[in-house]
Amino acid sequence: MSKAMSAIGTFAESSLRQKVTDWLMVEAELLDDQRERDWLNNLVSKEVEYQVPLRQTVGRGEGKGFVPGAYHLVESWGSLNSKLAQAETGYSWAEDPQSRTRHFITNIRVGQLRDGRVEVRSNLLLYRSRQDETTPQIFSGERHDVLQEAGDGFLLAKRVVYLDTTAIASHNLAIIF
Repeated sequence: MSKAMSAIGTFAESSLRQKVTDWLMVEAELLDDQRERDWLNNLVSKEVEYQVPLRQTVGRGEGKGFVPGAYHLVESWGSLNSKLAQAETGYSWAEDPQSRTRHFITNIRVGQLRDGRVEVRSNLLLYRSRQDETTPQIFSGERHDVLQEAGDGFLLAKRVVYLDTTAIASHNLAIIF
C-alpha cells in the first residue's frame, strides 16, 4: 500500500497495520465472547479515556453535530472496572442476562507509530440482542483510538466513539463499543 494522507496523517507500514488489525480483532472477540474482564485487564491502559459524544442534527456545512463537552458516556479504567464488578455480582438487572453482541470492525486506518503511540480509526457496526427480544439494536459509527505500546502488544489509551445516530433507542448503554 502506498503512503497516503488521511485525517490521521500518513498510513502505517503493513507490519504495523497488521499488528493493530490483529489487536482489534482480538478485542472484538473478547467482547463478543462476554469476556469483558479479560478485555479490561489485558487490553486497556489504567489511564484510559473512553468517550461517546452526544450528537445533534445540524445543517449541511455546520460540521458533524457533535456537542462539545456533552457525552452519552465518559469512562475511565476505574469506572469501567466498577461497571464490570457490579455486573459480576449477579444483581445488575440491566445486563442480566447479558446482551449478546457482535462487533464488526471495518475500514481500519492506522497512523504512524510516534512516541510509542499510534492513532487508529475504524468503522464500527455493533449488533446487540437481549433476552428473547426479536428486534436487535444496531449501532454504527466511527471509533478514534489511541493505542500505546506495551511489551509486544498494545493497550487502549483512548477511545472516542462517534455514533451515527442522534438518539439512542436502547434501554441501557451497559455495552462496550
